[in-house]
Amino acid sequence: MSMDTTKPLTQEESDHRAMLDHAFKGKTAEPDVVQRVRERADRIREELRAKGVRINALDLIRESRDDL
Repeated sequence: MSMDTTKPLTQEESDHRAMLDHAFKGKTAEPDVVQRVRERADRIREELRAKGVRINALDLIRESRDDL
């Protein structure tokens, strides 16, 4: 007798998997999943701003080109 020891995915893990399927397999992302992901991203962005962290994509691109 074997027991299934895998835990069910959390909402965040399920959303993450759905977005990966959307990005890499071309599957349609459900609107509620997209909304939850955007809300989490906004919340994380605000937490980083509150800590004084600033992420500028242009700066990251320029830095990566300087390494070449």
